[in-house]
Amino acid sequence: MCGIVGYIGKQKALPIILSGLERLEYRGYDSFGFCVFNSKPLLYKEVGKISLAKALAKIKSDGLIGIGHTRWATTGEVTKENAHPHSGCKEEIFVVHNGIIENYKQLKEKLIKEGHKFKSETDTEVIVHLIEKYFKDNLEKAVTRALKDIRGTYGLAVISVKDPDKIVAARLSSPLIIGVSEDEFLIASDPSAIITTTRQIIILEDNEVAVIKKDGLTILKEEKELKKEPEMIEWDIEQAEKGGYKHFMLKEIMEEPNVIEDAIRGRFILEEGNVKLGGLESVEKKLREINNIFLIGCGTAHYACKIGEYMFEEYADILSQSDFGSEFRYRKPIVDKKTASIFISQSGETADTLGCLKEMKEKGAMCLGITNVVGSSQSRETNAGVYTRSGPEIAVASTKAFIGQLTILAMITVYLGRQRNMSLTEGKEIVSALKKLPLMAKEILIQAEEIKKIAKKYNKYKDFFFIGRKYNYPIALEGALKLKEISYVHAEGVAGGELKHGPLALIDKNCPTIAICPTDAVYEKMISNIEEIKARKGPVIAIASKGNEEIKKIADEIIYIPKTLEILTPILSVIPLHLFAYYFADSLGCDVDKPKNLAKSVTVE
Repeated sequence: MCGIVGYIGKQKALPIILSGLERLEYRGYDSFGFCVFNSKPLLYKEVGKISLAKALAKIKSDGLIGIGHTRWATTGEVTKENAHPHSGCKEEIFVVHNGIIENYKQLKEKLIKEGHKFKSETDTEVIVHLIEKYFKDNLEKAVTRALKDIRGTYGLAVISVKDPDKIVAARLSSPLIIGVSEDEFLIASDPSAIITTTRQIIILEDNEVAVIKKDGLTILKEEKELKKEPEMIEWDIEQAEKGGYKHFMLKEIMEEPNVIEDAIRGRFILEEGNVKLGGLESVEKKLREINNIFLIGCGTAHYACKIGEYMFEEYADILSQSDFGSEFRYRKPIVDKKTASIFISQSGETADTLGCLKEMKEKGAMCLGITNVVGSSQSRETNAGVYTRSGPEIAVASTKAFIGQLTILAMITVYLGRQRNMSLTEGKEIVSALKKLPLMAKEILIQAEEIKKIAKKYNKYKDFFFIGRKYNYPIALEGALKLKEISYVHAEGVAGGELKHGPLALIDKNCPTIAICPTDAVYEKMISNIEEIKARKGPVIAIASKGNEEIKKIADEIIYIPKTLEILTPILSVIPLHLFAYYFADSLGCDVDKPKNLAKSVTVE
């Protein structure tokens, strides 16, 4: 959730660190800080946004080494004292850290008894005091020793004026990469922080410690040196720029047709009514024996899991269950050799999802992944998987990555279905319909101005319901989540058939409902639900199939989507909901890309 940037090389460190921190702003943060030095350390910490810190313009430093951090408060309030970097009693060692130190209270009590004086409320500060305690003349040895006392998760970078020509970095369940360039190195928690300098990266794995100097890099694991070759970042910085749009979120919604196209490109075998997913080839035979699948994700990714559950059971004849990563890890799932689990995460670094992944691996289940980030923790931990190819997603609220996840789930459904009872004709029908989706998605985006007008018309309301059934029930959940995430308006997603079991009590003229009712197997049921709402004077915005004129008799507003197969309707029906949420929040003047209290990648429990 927080962001780390470090630099050592031939250039002035401060501008590079600040630039990197600005590129991490999309992750969400409430304070920031940095430390750079030549002979003396320059430490600066502030609450608020980097762009609003006027004092930065006056700060000068010729230091060629430094570390920086954007903090999203977990342990300790939002104050300068709690911002990173943290220093020890002597202010000679400085640490930035992502993650959670679970035993920090016990460690802190012990260190205080030994004479250490703490300046913050954070769990992170115990790390720097431990390093200070063990430091003699070698920083990496002190860091390695300190980490033995720690229980929890960390991605951290450490510098010291007493061992000044190096950055020591370490990782355990919190992402950290090293950017490699000529005569200089960067360290970051996210590739976007370093991509303006280099696209060559080395990914730190769990329990690895990196010693980074101007003239070279050493990676240690259990004090043994490892040899690791750099990898190439596949996207460039232009893909992460706004491209003329007001916000990243709007840009990413407008990219949704391209996301579908990129996800399906080169993956169809139309004459066989099948798909080619290279990431699953190594487990193809094992997948034929699977009869039970768990789908695990958090937030928006969880709603993709719920749709996957419907897809797999209806078309692949596989018993499927979806759950939140944060809940699943506390269940006792029944697992055997015919059980598979699919983990869905945009970043591939979601802490709760990774925790479930490790648990299922220990139980012996086949573990598959759907993620957007090559080289992410999830992609390395799973037995096999499929990349969504969605490109960098900067806005905190996920939109295009969700579209990519649904597209991949539809293709995996065909893949699994054709291994079982799905006919050639049915396979061809789904594959052919998938090929048409990019153009259909563009049709929806053409209506952006109309959707904008509807959003502005309803922006005075403070309560919304979103309803859907079957494949579109999870889309109702997603629509509600997007609206409350970025506009801070109360919104609930409800299964249409559940209205009369409680939620209907809240419906009145002051509570609009967005009803997702394409012409499908449950259309008549959805019409009945809309009539229940209208009987209580509730305004209704309908998402309906193109050509449906009857819906005009009961809905106040209508947004049309093209007709497609029922299994694929969620990929289209969610697009107007993304646009509605965006325009609604923007009309209220909200910080759409960086909503309060939220972060892009949730790397702590």
